[in-house]
Amino acid sequence: MNSAINTLKSPSLTADFLNQANLNIDNTFNSTWKSLGFNAMLRQAKFSKRSGTPASCVVYLLMLWVWLKVDSVAMFSRDALLSFSAAKKNALYDLLNREDLDWRKLQLLTAKKVLKANNKNKLSAFVVDDSVKTRRGKKMPGVSSHFDHLTALCVMGQQIVTLGVANDELFVPVDNEIFISKRKEQALDNKFNDGRSIAAKRYQKSKLQTKPEMVCDMIGRAIRGGINADYFLADAWFATKHMLRMTITQSLIAIVRMKKNKMKYRLSVDGVSHLLCATELFKQHVKGQWQTLHNLPYQSKSIVVELNLTSSDKEPAQWVKVKLLFVRSVNEAKQQASKHDWALFLTTDSQLEDEKILEVYALRWGIEVYFKEAKQKLGFLKEQSRHYSAYIASIHLTSLRFCLLLFAKQEEGAARLSEVRNDFEESLSCLNFASKLWGLFKALIGAVHEVVNLTAQDKSNVMEKIEQSVVDFFTQVMQMDSFTLRQEAIE
Repeated sequence: MNSAINTLKSPSLTADFLNQANLNIDNTFNSTWKSLGFNAMLRQAKFSKRSGTPASCVVYLLMLWVWLKVDSVAMFSRDALLSFSAAKKNALYDLLNREDLDWRKLQLLTAKKVLKANNKNKLSAFVVDDSVKTRRGKKMPGVSSHFDHLTALCVMGQQIVTLGVANDELFVPVDNEIFISKRKEQALDNKFNDGRSIAAKRYQKSKLQTKPEMVCDMIGRAIRGGINADYFLADAWFATKHMLRMTITQSLIAIVRMKKNKMKYRLSVDGVSHLLCATELFKQHVKGQWQTLHNLPYQSKSIVVELNLTSSDKEPAQWVKVKLLFVRSVNEAKQQASKHDWALFLTTDSQLEDEKILEVYALRWGIEVYFKEAKQKLGFLKEQSRHYSAYIASIHLTSLRFCLLLFAKQEEGAARLSEVRNDFEESLSCLNFASKLWGLFKALIGAVHEVVNLTAQDKSNVMEKIEQSVVDFFTQVMQMDSFTLRQEAIE
């Protein structure tokens, strides 16, 4: 990652779960499969085969192979398949390449089941983000050029837009879609057998829809499917007027990061209205007026303004009241700050407290944890098939595996998901993680003073190290590193 700080290391959910003593993965997987009622959900999603190995058995095998220390479906078929089924390799690839299977519905049903098992009237949020899977093959079908936010470079590959639900204990992936840009798009090798099939229609939408349009459709499907949330969270790349209109329509409270672009906000001062962009607001009404946030390593300044949600001058204006929250690290007061070293948050709830805005937005970090897990442990786009239907199957199979891990954790009666991760990862997924974590380290700092064997210099060094760890953690979770802030300042 090309950023101002190093990525914090944390044990993965997969490794944490699978490295337990006396754990037999196939037995555990089989038990969780039954407890989740997966066969019933497959029937509900209309997964079936006319002959050969039943569809439920093939899906079972496709979900299992990534945990058996093999690198691909082909290796699994060669080395381990006979231990679990009489099915041949072709049965696995035939199902992956099926154009008529509704993987999206299967994932929605599974996510709903996992969320229901964890439902304790918790505050929850829809979270959206995208991730790029780099593809280096010169003739790889169905890929295009995408801008990778982590490296600030354009790469050839597949960009996956993911929607999930986060609460104070876990993140559950709900839907996925592949986005194909118009830059250097590479055509498919295999034509669809039926242009009206699910896979064919999704391919067309992948090319025609914008990412905000995809997200709006995803949230609409999730809500119609019985999955609801209180908030909508997204980083600056998804903070568009189109998205904000959708959140109002769906009765969601939006908390999003905003780019420092030319978007105009209307501010009334002494009865006079002024149209100002984020940078102008910062210079005229924020700079030099920072306030310290309680229990947080940030300074902030909030302003209630109005934003016109229409995108064209030909449409009637749709002014809505929003709250802008300008934030910078407390460290900026101790060093020469760049003109870009501040972040801008927007919420459609103008009454929401500043601390609450940041605490709720921190739930977005759960999707980053999911992407890391998906790419490193859960077979994300590793099925080695060049058929577009297999791409669709792969992104949903990855989410299904993650959901099974979450459900297995709940079923075995172990500590909740956030508690089996390390302290950092626990706090990043909690709604009130900010005050808890900051309070924890303040308590540790206080405890240092009670250790009589430490010299004054040792105590000072320990305190500085603890405080720096806290600031680094918050910097990463809240995307306050210099690299991200400067990227947001670029139109």
